[in-house]
Amino acid sequence: MEIFLENIIIYSSVIVLAVAVVLFYLWLQNKKSGIVEEKIKIAKETGLYEPVSLHPVVDESSCIKTGACIAACPEKDILGIRNGKATIINASSCIGHGACFHACPTEAITLCIGTEKRGVDLPNVNRNFETNVHGIYIAGELGGMGLIKNAVEQGRQAVENIAKTIDKGHNAQYDLVIVGAGPAGISASLTAKKHNLKALILEQDTLGGTVFTYPRSKIVMTSPMDLPLYGKVKLYETSKAELLDLWKTVLTKNNILIKENSKVDAILPENNIFKIVTLTGEEMTTNKVLLSIGRRGTPRKLNIPGEDSEKVAYRLLEPEIINEKNILIVGGGDSAIEAALMLADKNNVVLSYRNDVFNRIKPQNNVKIIHAIEKKSITVLFNTSPVAIEKDNVSILNLNDNESQTIKNDLVFIFAGGELPTQFLQKTGIQITRKFGEAILKH
Repeated sequence: MEIFLENIIIYSSVIVLAVAVVLFYLWLQNKKSGIVEEKIKIAKETGLYEPVSLHPVVDESSCIKTGACIAACPEKDILGIRNGKATIINASSCIGHGACFHACPTEAITLCIGTEKRGVDLPNVNRNFETNVHGIYIAGELGGMGLIKNAVEQGRQAVENIAKTIDKGHNAQYDLVIVGAGPAGISASLTAKKHNLKALILEQDTLGGTVFTYPRSKIVMTSPMDLPLYGKVKLYETSKAELLDLWKTVLTKNNILIKENSKVDAILPENNIFKIVTLTGEEMTTNKVLLSIGRRGTPRKLNIPGEDSEKVAYRLLEPEIINEKNILIVGGGDSAIEAALMLADKNNVVLSYRNDVFNRIKPQNNVKIIHAIEKKSITVLFNTSPVAIEKDNVSILNLNDNESQTIKNDLVFIFAGGELPTQFLQKTGIQITRKFGEAILKH
């Protein structure tokens, strides 16, 4: 009897302990779900919930809540666990690493572009990166993959495919002309060198493409990538200068030259090859073409009087040399916020934004700009837009009451985004489709 009672006590204790563990686990999961719910609420209020580009979509029926996708994501609070399933939190902050896609053990994640409500215009390309125009390929940001690592990989893969289809009997000057010297273009040029292709790189600005337009102090977030003819590059946080120096070193070592300040105006089919014409009138012929240009290579202009004056710029290259100036920054995205923050310490900065709240900016930028507003190091004029730029001042219109004010001004930086080179692509014959939540990567 005594042994029986002891067994009852032991078993009862084990059951109580097991129940306590389960209840604690459920309480903890419920608490975590509550935290994620609150983050989603904040994301919706601040405009970060809706994706603007490439983003993960979770199949809840396949998700088993390992948390592998969350651990793999290099960004913060893109995904979270709610009610035992992975879910999106700050979708617009996703920059398409794809780490969550590869980490999911049950293949429950698909990377999609656009949503049911918001479409994204993309040129038509097949699995080999060839467009509907036979012989013209697209890789990198223009095709929807803006992350440096992804762009590098696409540039490599595109040229691997091109190398297999080169017409060895062609009479063009080049086997391949690469348009754009950003991450995809650099990777493509190195792959072309690897395959002994006679290639030329044309860049409308200078080495680096979009990366070159980053301010000097801006940190480029990237992840390990394989750079052709170089090997594994392990960069998690690096400055723009360090990344450009790496590319220069690799290109110089392999005797690859970039023809800078050569913007392509037209790509014309001519007897089974292509004639390329630049804005300066230079012409060349090639068997294949790879477009590795950015989606927003042409800045969107305000089209107001004085916008063509020398004090107006669309990118901030050297913030450290600008001191004691009255500066107007136009825009409400990350680029505008980051520029304002970098210039605020040594200048009088006014930021004009046409909406009443900052939408879709990175959480850390949101915290920083709120702090700057509170300590009055930056003056933010919501619901406003510049209407005229003059030598020593700028006129700004209040969009609510149509009242204008004039402020002293030395420099204007416009960050109103950029425009997809639709006209150029259509003139080339490349078809563009608006994607509404279509899968780019799926298992």
